[in-house]
Amino acid sequence: MARLTLDGLRTILVACAGEDDGVDLSGDILDITFEELGYDSLALMESASRIERELGVALADGDINEELTPRILLDLVNGAQAEAA
Repeated sequence: MARLTLDGLRTILVACAGEDDGVDLSGDILDITFEELGYDSLALMESASRIERELGVALADGDINEELTPRILLDLVNGAQAEAA
């Protein structure tokens, strides 16, 4: 089972929520909240849905919020994959 990388997460974020002119996902975004990155709860829920479809990892609704950072999301997804293996 493939681990979700930061580049993979960036791809999902852009595909699910788009990338407006004010959002820069190319730098070190690991510890920046999704709210600070410009993503709202709807965009995050769509991203979580895509993660579930592509990677088979279902995230709890309580885990998905705008205070979440990419680092925490990667840890949640990859931790769930490791438990399932």
